Amino acid sequence: MITDKEILVLYYSQHGATKQMAQLIARGIAQVNGVQARLRTVPKISSTCETTEPSIPDSGAPYVELHDLTECIGLVLGSPTRFGNMAAAMKYFWDGTSSLWMQHALVGKPAAVFTSSSSMHGGQESTLLTMMMPLLHHGMIILGIPYSEPELASTTSGGTPYGASHVAGLTSDAPISEAEKKLCIALGKRLAMTALKLSA
Repeated sequence: MITDKEILVLYYSQHGATKQMAQLIARGIAQVNGVQARLRTVPKISSTCETTEPSIPDSGAPYVELHDLTECIGLVLGSPTRFGNMAAAMKYFWDGTSSLWMQHALVGKPAAVFTSSSSMHGGQESTLLTMMMPLLHHGMIILGIPYSEPELASTTSGGTPYGASHVAGLTSDAPISEAEKKLCIALGKRLAMTALKLSA
């Protein structure tokens, strides 16, 4: 039996917007024959030592494990913006990937990034750029969104050439705009097509 190759869609979401973006990106991945998305998340972290997350989340995607990174042919990484950087929970996960770095396990795999922020100028682009740093250290090939996607030039909400983005509003409940949706799907499709070619 022939099974599809997989793209890891790894995200952290506190209010749900980044999770919705991950699902849209997975839709884009599914548009490419021979590829499917593997959705994963990371647990919250706490400054209280006694606070622990369950080993299996109550709902949504399972927690990521290192083998998810090695088994997939590409990665798309998403996090809400936290003062212009990725959320601590996602950073904590990447800080624990040194064993893969030592093995060069991710070298040559394509990757992309996405984010959500409360305001239009809430650090989306700096978050996307800083999320690329651990991926570059792992030797991954970074993909963005080209201006051949017309929504990139016409959006009045989220969307950048560095990756997909969403403006969630100060109460984190603004719906994902049509332009943001199309750019999420386009990013997933582009990553899947590239990963399939590289894995061949």
